[in-house]
Amino acid sequence: MTKEEAKKQLLAEVQQELTSEIAKKIRAAEERIRLTANEKAREILVDAMRHGATQYTAEYTVSVIKVESEEVKGRIIGREGRNIRAFEKEAGVEIELDETNEIRLSSFDSIRREIARLSLLKLIKDARIQPSRIEEVVAQTRAQMEDILLEEGKKIAEECGVYNLPVEIVKLLGRFKYRTSYGQNLALHTIEETKIGVAIAHDIGANVETVRLGCVLHDIGKVVADEEGSHVDVGVSVIKKHGFTREVIAAVAEHHEDKQFSSVESVIVWIADAISGSRPGARYEPHEGYVERMEKIEEIAGGFSGVSEAYAFQAGRDVRVIVNPDEVDDDKLTILARDITKKLEREAEYAGQIKVTVVREVRATETTSAK
Repeated sequence: MTKEEAKKQLLAEVQQELTSEIAKKIRAAEERIRLTANEKAREILVDAMRHGATQYTAEYTVSVIKVESEEVKGRIIGREGRNIRAFEKEAGVEIELDETNEIRLSSFDSIRREIARLSLLKLIKDARIQPSRIEEVVAQTRAQMEDILLEEGKKIAEECGVYNLPVEIVKLLGRFKYRTSYGQNLALHTIEETKIGVAIAHDIGANVETVRLGCVLHDIGKVVADEEGSHVDVGVSVIKKHGFTREVIAAVAEHHEDKQFSSVESVIVWIADAISGSRPGARYEPHEGYVERMEKIEEIAGGFSGVSEAYAFQAGRDVRVIVNPDEVDDDKLTILARDITKKLEREAEYAGQIKVTVVREVRATETTSAK
């Protein structure tokens, strides 16, 4: 063997030995990394969940108003109950009175219930409680609801650390306070998810602002009523109109894994959403089913020609239908009530019986000339 050949053989043996040693060290390092990574991931998630606590006040299905005396309750009820009937009809809620000085306003529709709560507070302060005044105050409050939604949206955005959002987006966020998903208030879920997502993004060095906006906007499609499609598709459509970045749009589009994740930020939004939605006590199915059932009953009753409004009470067992007197005369009332009842029997889900009351009211108004 020549000197050159011996040198090559020695180098080959050394290289083989080094390769084997390096492979062993790499495998050992990978094993240590896996063990450390799992432990570190748990630490990050646990620490992030601790950041999810929120002080935001949510809305669910009942609002309570305390009154000063039985006299105030008497004015709200009115002679032979005319005031309370007028209020329930105009506001579309159910009023519950008991022996205490508390009035309960019940409705599955949280925005409708909030309008009723604010209206009743105004009427109590004003002290002029009568059917015509009730209609006026409820109409005024309903018109002011956009400003209320804007204010609530600002609170949610500030709680999440997001500023300078478009006004229309802020108003949609305001609707989160009055919307639930599987029993979980949407505002609380969004705030909680955002805090968790931001904490994870900080820990692993992801783009914090992309994660923040992705978490805040991920469910925006759930409160948009005038577009068809899944809440993911509707949400993506809405935020595209307002010029959000491609990364934020992707995070919203991918938060239910409808599409393959395109970035680590999308994964974080998905993780934060899953943590907030799946933690013990966060969600429960019966409430969501109840809301859907009530909405379906109102939709069926309100779908007939001449019907201006339809409200479901008593968990759907009592339905009040208000008709336009110019389109539905007295002779058609009974027929309409029967038609609504038959359609509810065919298409609605309910337990027991549903009582349908159709109301037709004719008014004549004149105003004196000025002196």
